[in-house]
Amino acid sequence: MTTRTLAVISAGLSQPSSTRMLADKLAAATVATLAERGIETEVLSVELRDIATDIMNNMLTGFPSPKLDTVIESVTGADGLIAVTPIFTSSYSGLFKTFFDVIDNRSLTDMPVLIGATAGTARHSLALDYALRPMFTYLHAVVVPTAVFAASEDWGSGGASLKTLPERIHRAAGELSALMVHSDRSHLVPDPFVLDASFSPAGSFAAT
Repeated sequence: MTTRTLAVISAGLSQPSSTRMLADKLAAATVATLAERGIETEVLSVELRDIATDIMNNMLTGFPSPKLDTVIESVTGADGLIAVTPIFTSSYSGLFKTFFDVIDNRSLTDMPVLIGATAGTARHSLALDYALRPMFTYLHAVVVPTAVFAASEDWGSGGASLKTLPERIHRAAGELSALMVHSDRSHLVPDPFVLDASFSPAGSFAAT
């Protein structure tokens, strides 16, 4: 079987976390949809709370720890990405944003991305389109049309939301899977040891 790698980022702070729960459901639906297409999926799940100190130290020093460096390489080298954040003060969490601040802003070029978010009420659902989607567009990722938001009521008992959430998850997973089938990003991952084309040792000595 053809194999694809799926990175799953969740920025929930609590345990258990509804953010992680949504991320897992999106990942499971994507894996199932890819399997229907004859594609096996390797899933890398990352809870940012586990590397929060490493992320902040990288922001302050400019250098990732070995643990964070491994996570960044795995995420940026994947064939697809699911990114889910809790909504705080009408936008993504600081931890979520800081993680994407410390990675190279070219490393997600052409990456198929499914975005998701959780919050207490559905009033925060628009944050997906005015905060998350523009951020990934800036990073030159390819964001699937369907974003998935889950409010507290979506995890409760009864109500129409219990039917619509699985529908949104299934639709978004199908869109991500369709992009991952043709994903080939190996040539886009920047090599840190490759010199910029403008670098000229001879020219630098000639100026002295």
